[in-house]
Amino acid sequence: MEKINLKEKFSKFSDHWNPRIIGELNGQHVKLAKFQGDFVWHSHEHEDELFFVIKGRLLMRFRDKDVWIEEGEMIIVPAKVEHQPVAQEEVHVMLFEPKSTLNTGNVVEKRTRTNLEQI
Repeated sequence: MEKINLKEKFSKFSDHWNPRIIGELNGQHVKLAKFQGDFVWHSHEHEDELFFVIKGRLLMRFRDKDVWIEEGEMIIVPAKVEHQPVAQEEVHVMLFEPKSTLNTGNVVEKRTRTNLEQI
């Protein structure tokens, strides 16, 4: 039971679209990631995802609308909903997801991460 300093954890990496695990609870991973640019359109068959913007501004695209998530705000994307995160400038994000969640969901591409680093 140690406290976690998000600023210190974010300082440990600089790459984008490569989530790091910072904790686990109730079958969920708590992850940090830095986003920049457009990510792949994807969905998750069985998992909901929570995106909490720590720093910056994130655009979450859906097939029927776009939603801006500002610093201190979050969005929950339900399972099976196709979405595309977009960061015009670097965004720091905390994610809450089941341990089984693959970052690119139903799509496999160069940014797919199967073995996440724990920091």
